[in-house]
Amino acid sequence: MDHHFRKKWGQNFLVDKNLLDKIVSTVNPQANDHILEIGPGEGVLSERILPQVKEMLAVEIDPLLVDQLNKQKNLNELNVIQGDILHNNIRDLPITKPVRVIGNIPYNITSPIIFWLIEQLDYWDDAFVMTQKEVAQRLTAKVGTKAYGRLTIMVGAYLNVDYRFTIPPNVFIPKPKVDSAFIWLTKKKHPLIEDDNYIKFNKIVAAAFNQRRKMLRNSMKSWEFSKLIKEKIDFSRRPESLSIEEFSLLVK
Repeated sequence: MDHHFRKKWGQNFLVDKNLLDKIVSTVNPQANDHILEIGPGEGVLSERILPQVKEMLAVEIDPLLVDQLNKQKNLNELNVIQGDILHNNIRDLPITKPVRVIGNIPYNITSPIIFWLIEQLDYWDDAFVMTQKEVAQRLTAKVGTKAYGRLTIMVGAYLNVDYRFTIPPNVFIPKPKVDSAFIWLTKKKHPLIEDDNYIKFNKIVAAAFNQRRKMLRNSMKSWEFSKLIKEKIDFSRRPESLSIEEFSLLVK
């Protein structure tokens, strides 16, 4: 298919059949699944998954690609919507909920899409996302490592992140300049942060990591914490030494 790639939407299309097969086997679509695909591109993944599931909806921002997808006979059963996924809510999309999400997502909106998923936990079961390798490493970073930071903690309070495999640049057209990763997001059975504490949690984590080389007693001096919290957490520690669970205590 001859498509003029649009940089503004970060388009990189998968062209390697072996990798596409590996993605499908990793997703492991089931006959009763309701699949939401973010950014189907030319439909190379859609055409493999569609026959195996009950229902599939794709949201594509590029109107030229929407037109192409709608003309493909093997995608007759695919419901395609033109639009920006971040301007839609899963609850309002014409598909049975909860959905399973798949997406080859433009790298510049990976974090917004993950937080978009966190805001809608009731409406999806799991999500397989292709992202920049560096972002995947941050999402799965261990306490005390350089990659461990605000993103690790904010996402880890709500989701389990499983790094499935690395993807080299040569399987895409055009080739990105970096390695990619395929990750699996599942919801924690019990989120570590209540909804009404989310904004406070975000501010505390941001304050800590804005000065990540400072001890908590210095970076957190504008915050009031109970005596009980101060007994549980040593404020002479630096933020990268605190686990996600310990950070969650700071809003209790």
